[in-house]
Order: sequence, then structure tokens, then C-alpha cells
Amino acid sequence: MDDNKKEMRKLKIQVQMSMDGCIAGPNNEMDWLVWNWDEKLKEYVNKLHLPVDTILLGRKMTSDFISYWFDVINKPDDPEYSIAKKMVETPKIVFTKTLNKSEWPNTEIATGDLKEEITNLKSQEGGDIIVYGGASFDSSLIKENLIDEYYLFINPVAIGNGKTIFGDLKEIRKLSLVESMTFDPGIVLLHYEVKRN
Repeated sequence: MDDNKKEMRKLKIQVQMSMDGCIAGPNNEMDWLVWNWDEKLKEYVNKLHLPVDTILLGRKMTSDFISYWFDVINKPDDPEYSIAKKMVETPKIVFTKTLNKSEWPNTEIATGDLKEEITNLKSQEGGDIIVYGGASFDSSLIKENLIDEYYLFINPVAIGNGKTIFGDLKEIRKLSLVESMTFDPGIVLLHYEVKRN
């Protein structure tokens, strides 16, 4: 295949979100999230990760993210064990302006221009890429129109005030709905693709 025509890797974002568009409370509170996931929801999230071979993180949430999944992987009977194994084993890239060396296993540091770094990453050979943020990192990727697919898991709660990821947009961003799905805990998945000209 002509290298100029090869398909770019997809950058996906998966976020848990309140009905009023927040992904965390004003002080990063996450106590409003619905965690009594049914098997259908767990299976969906596991399948979402099958083609993923790279995880992107912003510096601010990396320590909590990595320590959480390393804790779960030490508990083989934990219901989240299978997804924890994937999270731990998948190579991670942390975008930061304050670190020069990774503090975490299986994790690289990226310090360059965000758009250039992501465009280069997407042009390399490999599977899908998924981003877990946090909020400011997610917002930067969205603002630069680097996300290809959105997986928004809408929790049945409104929190009134919190951190959002679409607030930095300067223009309308049109999306195509790929699928929507409801789960017994009351969570609704909205899966969108970005319309590219």
C-alpha cells in the first residue's frame, strides 16, 4: 500500500460524564460516578480496548490512574481485574511540561508540541490510541481537533458545577452518531465520530 494513503491510527476518548457535561467536580470529585456496572457495560468497555495499544494521559491524573490499576491487578478476584490487566500492560504516554523522565513503568514522556506529537503518533504503525485525560488535557486535544471518536458514558446524575472538556472550543464541532446504548445502572453510551472534510 502507498504510504501516503495508509490509514491513520484512530485517537479515541472514553469519559464518564454527568448529564450536565462534567467529567469531575470543581475539586476533581468523582464521588458522583455510578460504579455498579452490569456485565453488559463491563463487556462493552473491554471490547472497546481490544484494538488499543497506546494510552495517553495528562500529567495531573497519571499518578492516580496508574496506582489505581496497579492496585487492582494485585487482586485477581476483583471484578475489574481483566480491564486492569489491559491498563497496566498497555504502553502509556504522559504529556507533560514539568517532567523529563517517566516515574512509572511501561510509560513514556512526551514534552513537545501537542499537535505535532499526536499527529506523529497517529501516523505510526499500530493499533488504536485512547486518551483518559484529565480534563485540561482532554480539552486541549478536543480544541486541536485531534480526537477521532468520542465514547461518552453519561451517568444519571447532574452535579451543577464541575470540570468540562468542551469549554475551549472556538467553533462548532460536528459529530456523527455511530451508536447509542443503555445499561442497567442507568448509564447511556453515546459513541460519535468526528466529521472530517
